[in-house]
Amino acid sequence: MGTRTTVIPLLSYENRWVRVAEPVLDLKLPAHGPMVMALRARYAFEDGYEPDDAPVLNGMAERKSGVWLGAHVLWRGSLADLGAEWLADASGHSKGQRLRLSAERTWRMGSVGMTPRLAVQWNDRKTMDYYYGVRASEALPGRPAYRAGAATHVELGLRSTYTWAPQHSVYLDLSATRLGSGARHSPLVDGSTESALRLGYLYRF
Repeated sequence: MGTRTTVIPLLSYENRWVRVAEPVLDLKLPAHGPMVMALRARYAFEDGYEPDDAPVLNGMAERKSGVWLGAHVLWRGSLADLGAEWLADASGHSKGQRLRLSAERTWRMGSVGMTPRLAVQWNDRKTMDYYYGVRASEALPGRPAYRAGAATHVELGLRSTYTWAPQHSVYLDLSATRLGSGARHSPLVDGSTESALRLGYLYRF
């Protein structure tokens, strides 16, 4: 693993039936009390890689990012917001599925908001093998063929926001993810933890 820097334009829109918050598009279903449900489309731009992204990938076929389709359920509780997301690869690259369970809570102190979270994501064998596997045709000395099995990643994160005017806000999101064994044992991976930093600015029209 190496460091990747990506610039992403943010677009947010919401009405009674639709919610857009890149890279997610939700078609809302009727709410039931504190439970919110939606049909979800997500573009997983962070999944893919190209052979020139890192020396260990030289000679590997490109692994493409794709669109995932499924459903999302959010339960707003007094102690935390609990979410469940099931998605399947609609692009057909991995033909896999994934399930993510999350818990987070937001504390607000004037113009500052703090949101810690805990998330667990299960990825099936097809998903893991596509992104972390090494095909027989890609095997080299020091990079043996590898078939990745299903794996569960565990993420801890903290998002902080600062709003200094009704239309202006910035956020900082820090996260660390403990990779499942199917990823840790891959010859493409030399560590057990993946970290990320996201910094954003949002202007509300």
